[in-house]
Amino acid sequence: MTAEPVTTQQPASPAEVPATVRASLSPSRAADFKTCPLLYRFRSIDRLPERPTVEQARGTLVHAVLERLFDLPADGRTPTAAGDLVAPQWDRLVTEQPELAGLFAHGDEPGGAEFLRSAAALLEGYFAVEDPRRLEPAERESLISAVVDEELLIRGYLDRLDVARDGALRVVDYKTGGAPREAFEARALFQLKFYALVLWRTRGVVPRVLRLLYLKDAEVCDYAPDADELLRFERTVVALWRAIEQATARQDFRPRPSRLCDWCSHQALCPSFGGTPPPFPTQGATDPLRDARSRPTPPGADE
Repeated sequence: MTAEPVTTQQPASPAEVPATVRASLSPSRAADFKTCPLLYRFRSIDRLPERPTVEQARGTLVHAVLERLFDLPADGRTPTAAGDLVAPQWDRLVTEQPELAGLFAHGDEPGGAEFLRSAAALLEGYFAVEDPRRLEPAERESLISAVVDEELLIRGYLDRLDVARDGALRVVDYKTGGAPREAFEARALFQLKFYALVLWRTRGVVPRVLRLLYLKDAEVCDYAPDADELLRFERTVVALWRAIEQATARQDFRPRPSRLCDWCSHQALCPSFGGTPPPFPTQGATDPLRDARSRPTPPGADE
């Protein structure tokens, strides 16, 4: 697909959020609530810190490299060029996010080197499924947003948006984990439908293709939504937010144990593992518009 210029106005500050909006929701936080209401509370209400994992950092690094790759002239977007971007992009990320430096023990040069090699290997998977020399993305790492039900601001970051000459949209999301399992694929498609809904509501166009690129296994998963499906999905998102509002009012966020618990950072505070959640924050700490005033989950951070 070739690119056509696309501009999108985004709420950049509280003053630009429509007066009717009472809350905001990102696909990551919505998926958290669907997966486990208590996880949503820990992340969105308690704002408990989470140390980045090696897998998350690798995902963020690969996303950064793929974004920068398209800054190069088309004929320069080669596997070698992508590999050459790995180390400088990692240095940039560590400078911007110093906590990433703690992923490897001081002096663990072999661990750091292996981490960079593993990121480069994922980039080889990318070139196995796409030829970036034939693409000119319309947007990369783009923040998009829309208001639904007059009161809820939904927004998130697109990895990539391709626009064909006839105006057709293709939403592309890079996944650095393994081949999709049922639970993870459902979460990924939920995220892409979220983006498709925003694009439909802001641009009046239903994306023709929602594409997941699984780089580790060099697999492509395409999904074609339609307007009726997105309308149903919009109702689902609004109903999900209503459930979040009710849980907040009752201060009742219960755990929902699943296989995903193995990757949770908060097991020590979870009743399902013998823990006790912290006291529920005061009302002032549970500002439902807080996500609208801060950066949503950056690309790759939820890999």
